[in-house]
Amino acid sequence: MAAKVDELTEEVIELRQEEILEFCGRNDEKIREIETHFQAKIIPRGNELRIYGPREEVGRAVRMIKEIIAASRGEGRRLSTRHVGRIAESVRRGQTARALLDLAIPTGIRHHVISPMTNGQRQYVEAMRRSDIVFAIGPAGTGKTYLAMAMAVAGLIKGVVRRLILVRPAVEAGEKLGYLPGDMIAKVDPFLRPLYDALYEMMEAERIRSHLENGIIEVAPLAYMRGRTLNTAYVILDEAQNTTIEQMKMFLTRLGFDSKAVITGDITQIDLAADRESGLVHVQRLLAGIEGIEFVLLDRHDVVRHELVQKIIEAYEHEAASRKAKEEKKDER
Repeated sequence: MAAKVDELTEEVIELRQEEILEFCGRNDEKIREIETHFQAKIIPRGNELRIYGPREEVGRAVRMIKEIIAASRGEGRRLSTRHVGRIAESVRRGQTARALLDLAIPTGIRHHVISPMTNGQRQYVEAMRRSDIVFAIGPAGTGKTYLAMAMAVAGLIKGVVRRLILVRPAVEAGEKLGYLPGDMIAKVDPFLRPLYDALYEMMEAERIRSHLENGIIEVAPLAYMRGRTLNTAYVILDEAQNTTIEQMKMFLTRLGFDSKAVITGDITQIDLAADRESGLVHVQRLLAGIEGIEFVLLDRHDVVRHELVQKIIEAYEHEAASRKAKEEKKDER
């Protein structure tokens, strides 16, 4: 039902000149992004933003804008158009912008902070702050590795931990390391490259090189963890769906004093042999309910990559559900 004329309202937010330019974005792209999530029109005039539309919609948009501006003033935070859009989407689902912005994670690059963009990501960040071992399970693009890396870098910068250890199993689509060209470093580097990519977004290149040389940051295949005890370290195990039960046990028992571990994976993309159960699948049954260990399940609503990624995941999920239904119907016959 269309809103009546007397239900329409207009509110004005006054900003500084530099804040208007930053908030609106290039060609007002941030404003246009907010408008796609609210039934309200946002018009910049001089140092003001005029928000016009149904009273409830205007109220939500104004509260969100004020919370974003307050975060920018207090911490010098700059949000991308995509980030603003994801916050607006979460606000539409009942979250507050403040709840997401308060969980901002500082990085080693000036003015660059990382905030959760969805309710699932908010729960994930809260779990990492609260517990020493956190499992994040979900599809590609949900920020599992990225947010874990951000928390690890923040812990290193604050001095909460002395080392950052990034680990991946060297298993991809059934390939064997022995068949790949080059020495051992050359063989494992492609498997670890995604971890480097995230790291270089959060720290200056020179500092990363120095930390790698001094052993403060270590990137290694899972096999290198055997026999070690990791004290005062932030340890991330990525692509954990490709660990065996034995490898997962080995990794979890490496954790020493004053250390944290985050284990990430997508159980819909397991590259192990068909007769091997994934350690990530097994551990959900084994460790559920233990205090100090948390499992966070992310889904397609938490995807923060290109919007088509979410649609791709939905298509695969639909196909899998249809196939399962057909198999169950076949078994009933």
